[in-house]
Amino acid sequence: MTTLTTPFLEHHRRAGGKLIEFAGFLMPVSYAGILQEHRAVRTRAGVFDVSHMGEFEVRGRDAGAFVDHLVTNRVASADVGQAVYTPMCLPDGGIVDDLLAYKFEDRYMLVVNAANIAGDWAWANEVARGFDVTLENVSDRIAQLAVQGPRAAEIFAGLVPDAALDLGYYRFTGVNLWGTPMVFSRTGYTGEDGFELYFDAAAADRVWEELFRAGQKVDLAPIGLGARDTLRLEMAFCLYGNDIDRTTHPLEAGLGWTVKLDKPDFSGKAALVAAKAAGLKRRLVGLEVDGPRVARHGWEVVDATGSAVGHVTSGTASPTLGKNIALAYVPAGGASNGTGHTLRSGATTLAARVVPRPFYTEASHR
Repeated sequence: MTTLTTPFLEHHRRAGGKLIEFAGFLMPVSYAGILQEHRAVRTRAGVFDVSHMGEFEVRGRDAGAFVDHLVTNRVASADVGQAVYTPMCLPDGGIVDDLLAYKFEDRYMLVVNAANIAGDWAWANEVARGFDVTLENVSDRIAQLAVQGPRAAEIFAGLVPDAALDLGYYRFTGVNLWGTPMVFSRTGYTGEDGFELYFDAAAADRVWEELFRAGQKVDLAPIGLGARDTLRLEMAFCLYGNDIDRTTHPLEAGLGWTVKLDKPDFSGKAALVAAKAAGLKRRLVGLEVDGPRVARHGWEVVDATGSAVGHVTSGTASPTLGKNIALAYVPAGGASNGTGHTLRSGATTLAARVVPRPFYTEASHR
């Protein structure tokens, strides 16, 4: 299979990016180093190339009804200019993907995970049967950059209208930046303040160069996938394929706030209603892990007899907190804060305890 690239590939190479294959794309895992990049985002600002993400546009008379049937959250009743985070589920409640749904005056835009573009496109078209809608996969035409950090807004001061800089969290607007029309969205995956920019991929070179020119005032840094993962994990944000997938449902993953069981029928509703009524058997929790070792994806959670009763989904050494942290599915009875657990990989065991999520609580998002 051919490895895909984003419009910023040569910029990554010139910036010294270490390139790896990720979700079918050649992407930078780091530039100056994961720790340095992590700290840049927590203290100043960094830019992520997220052009590998997919974008589907939905138009038509039934667009709102279709999107509300496709996903678990409430999107059709959102304000124009609002982005909504939501899972998209199979009839059995398993998560097909987690995505952002943007509500425009004349359409919706669904932003999906790169590894799931083909599967999501097939699923969305299957659900669309019976709805008067037109779906268009515009993933190849859109470039996306995420500018994240407590000083991110300083970069755009004087370049976009003040109203754009005053956007609330998960709100967006249209701007013309460096001669390029774009969607300017106050969203992100780090917990810090910042903006995600969506624009025509043909303008990628100009936008990248102008962005770093404007970002000199805050020492803007390019950030790779490595720091993206440590940043999101400090916030306990789920990563599809690790923490959530088609074998997990939103309620056990701690995403119940995104599931509107009082809205009309949607894909997975009956299964999720039944799961709630029966009581959850497991829950995704945050763990603080003792010792110098990091518990990685796939480690077992074991009980007093040594039997596996759960598993670690994500783990890292937190650069900001100076602690080892992890997300794991544990039996529902062991999900209370302070509960101790044993983690195991081969002959190695580590002690851990449940702690509140997010792990990091001082992020600057608005």
